[in-house]
Amino acid sequence: MTLTKEKIANSIVILCLASFVLWYALNAHNASSSLENMILILPIAAITLCLCIFEFFTQKEDLEKKDDFITVLPIMVLFAAYVFSLEYLGFDLGTVLFLAASLYIHGEKRLPWVIGYSLVYGFVIAYFFSMMLPYPMPMTFLPTDY
Repeated sequence: MTLTKEKIANSIVILCLASFVLWYALNAHNASSSLENMILILPIAAITLCLCIFEFFTQKEDLEKKDDFITVLPIMVLFAAYVFSLEYLGFDLGTVLFLAASLYIHGEKRLPWVIGYSLVYGFVIAYFFSMMLPYPMPMTFLPTDY
């Protein structure tokens, strides 16, 4: 196994992620080892650690062409605009618009597909998060206590 800069960098990222997951799981367990506290944390931590171990030992050279910064920049700007606009647009409308714009930027030109996917997936995600999170979220169309 030859060690390249990319493999070393990937290994460092994997080890940092695994360390953070272990710290978080142990910290959550020390705070409260009750089933209600650990029911999601422990399985997700175990899955993440297994994936880290698998990835650490099966790293391969990535021979594909890397995306240039210029090709990723529009998505980064779009995501920043999405995050900053959530307070004003609401999580539901903001998510739908973000999905539609990102699909279009990634090359999807079928307008019915972009609109349909964005509406269905955006509102499902917004509804799911509004029901799961313990605090109210700003919404435009979905009911909320915000």
